[in-house]
Amino acid sequence: MNPLPQNSPTVSIRRKFHIGTGRTGHRVVRDTAPLVPPLKGHIPRISRLMALAIRFEQLIRDGTVHDQADLARLAQISRARVTQIMDLLLLAPEIQEEILFLPQVERGKDRITERKLRQVCSESEWKRHASLWRCLQPPPATNSPHYFILAFPNS
Repeated sequence: MNPLPQNSPTVSIRRKFHIGTGRTGHRVVRDTAPLVPPLKGHIPRISRLMALAIRFEQLIRDGTVHDQADLARLAQISRARVTQIMDLLLLAPEIQEEILFLPQVERGKDRITERKLRQVCSESEWKRHASLWRCLQPPPATNSPHYFILAFPNS
């Protein structure tokens, strides 16, 4: 019995696949093309810590954990470390957003470290945060491996 009516349009899909055996010995159909292209580089550590701080705050706000001491016990880190992570929430919201969306690091070390950012967190005014944050930003990329700024006095 044909489940399609006689005059229905047909659709053809062409796709390469591989039939193999799974862990239990059953046949498994595997796609030959990867579903997600591999990432180049890695997400900056400070971006991951910012996301973690937001998650910690949400857990406390929702009542899932009682306080930062509970978080420290669950995460098996010191209370001081939880405080350091939570201090990222003291940054101006615009800076928090920029940290979350920092570009991936393709090679080398992260340009913005948590240690450098702690100086910004210690300031109480958000206006001051912006100027300190700009100082932490890496210089614009150039084609040459060295980046120089030349300043000449006015003649």
